[in-house]
Amino acid sequence: MITIVGTGRVGVAIAIHLAIKELDDLMLIDIIEGLPQGEALDLTHMCATLGIDIDISGSNDYKDMSGSELVIVPAGFIRTADMSRLDLLHKNSEVIKTVSKGIKEYAPNSKVIMVTNPLDVMTYLAYKVTGFERNRVFGFSGLLDTARYRSLIAKELGVAASSIHTTIIGEHGDTMVLLPRFTTVGGVPLESLMSKEKIQQIIERTKKMGAEIIKLKKWSASHAVGAGVATMAEAIVKDTKSVIPVSTYLQGEYGVSDVCAVVPTIIGKNGVEKILELPLNDEERAAFLNSVETIKSAISQLKF
Repeated sequence: MITIVGTGRVGVAIAIHLAIKELDDLMLIDIIEGLPQGEALDLTHMCATLGIDIDISGSNDYKDMSGSELVIVPAGFIRTADMSRLDLLHKNSEVIKTVSKGIKEYAPNSKVIMVTNPLDVMTYLAYKVTGFERNRVFGFSGLLDTARYRSLIAKELGVAASSIHTTIIGEHGDTMVLLPRFTTVGGVPLESLMSKEKIQQIIERTKKMGAEIIKLKKWSASHAVGAGVATMAEAIVKDTKSVIPVSTYLQGEYGVSDVCAVVPTIIGKNGVEKILELPLNDEERAAFLNSVETIKSAISQLKF
């Protein structure tokens, strides 16, 4: 069973994509009475329409996640267009502490995918509160940020986004480090196809894309998040060993420790099975370390 804690727009988008992939039965949990039960019914009818045979249930009680092999956490407050992800820290830290305690009690053998912002800080908090091994608690964001980056490159060059391969490191936020040197288009280095100025424009727009979406639709992104989280879940359930950038607890990798930051990893049945260390140049390393310091500064504000 896969449990989703938080059934707002993001949680429901995740549930839709998980259901379509038919990875496992779903349990939806939320503190709002009736909401997860109603969404479960609606999703059940969607599945019947599509010929998908999985069980979807809703609950207001953490105990109903018992037996879950994977718990996905989009619970919490969303930001407005004028807020940074870090502005949510204090509000959402209380939510995530409560959720993490529930996971620890009722799903002690599960793997946890954090989706709540500020992503890296909430992943760190969940890791500390659950006390799980570090490979079992990690955060979604890399697939979202690289998708935004790839879509902008694809539009600029007139190619399919699927032909573009890249990765990302650092914070899921304003200091995220996109890596043109590690970006290819059909195997051709991006830097040989586009000017440095244009690449930098795309990087800056990628960083601001979340706020751009909120300003336009008056709500945070959900569709791309749902697709990305389901892709991560599929890698775990099917043990695909996919290389995915996720926020994970570092213990000396990239020269940093006691922080969660986005780095490329191999994802399989055990969660984060291996962290891949990129051969960064001096400029990339400096940007990554600056990003890590932003995360550490936010972590220092947490109250356990």
